[in-house]
Amino acid sequence: MTRYRLADFDAVLAIARRGSFRAAALDVGMSTSALSSAVSKLEEQLGVRLFNRTTRSVSLTGAGQMFVDQVSPALRDIHQALDTARAEQETPSGTLRINTFATAGREILVPLVLEFLKRFPGVRIDLVTEGALTDIVADGFDFGVRSEHLVPSDMIAIPLGPARRHAVVATPAYFDTRDPPRVPSDLRAHPCIRTRLPNGALFRWPFDAEGQPVQVDVDGPITLDEASLARLAVLDGLGIGYFMEHDVRADIEAGRLVSVLEPWLPPLSPLCLYYPSRRNPPAAFKVFVDLARELARAARTR
Repeated sequence: MTRYRLADFDAVLAIARRGSFRAAALDVGMSTSALSSAVSKLEEQLGVRLFNRTTRSVSLTGAGQMFVDQVSPALRDIHQALDTARAEQETPSGTLRINTFATAGREILVPLVLEFLKRFPGVRIDLVTEGALTDIVADGFDFGVRSEHLVPSDMIAIPLGPARRHAVVATPAYFDTRDPPRVPSDLRAHPCIRTRLPNGALFRWPFDAEGQPVQVDVDGPITLDEASLARLAVLDGLGIGYFMEHDVRADIEAGRLVSVLEPWLPPLSPLCLYYPSRRNPPAAFKVFVDLARELARAARTR
């Protein structure tokens, strides 16, 4: 009798959902080669080809589409049954998958993710950071972390802290020979660290002038696509940078960086942990939500 593995069915659905073996491999925690081998073995067992593969694209065959349509509801029921069983665990275990963007990932890593792992060492966390918004349910994530205004309306959301802010900074030595900018347009006379967004566009620095949004196209000697690299360039005295305040707060407090244009930088919406309603979530899921609520309560009392 041929034996089939649940993980192989999950892999097929991940490939169908993502349209890519590489992206699906990340979702299911396998190497691309192992995923490809598992799917090929399943196709051999079934006696049909599930995917059309070329060097540039992956698509379902007719048989593959039929397979996915019929297997998907059954897999949802199986995973729900597994969740129900795991909900009875006394000791949380398993893996929680979280989707967020890089800046938010840095903000939640220590107070939420690492604190959780210290309390519950039997649980693993798979934290994925990406610039584009994603459907956390369709892409197989337990949680998402985004700015409050970006949380889908059908999700349960837990604010993780107070309003956030941007910061415009440079080193004290940089301002020894230059006048600090007084208004955003003054930035055009300064070398700035430019940032490229995930979609390839250059980031225009946003400000607020008495309730009216203002964006400045800055210029400078280098363009980077990661805040940690931009911070190093600013600390080296190359010019002025624009960051989430969380990323440079310690540098400002230590005197390594000087903050300017603060009146032009209004508060931003707080970060939220969000997730879909689940009837019988696993024990690990429940205690992670509990810790997020604990973090939210602590933030309100500061």
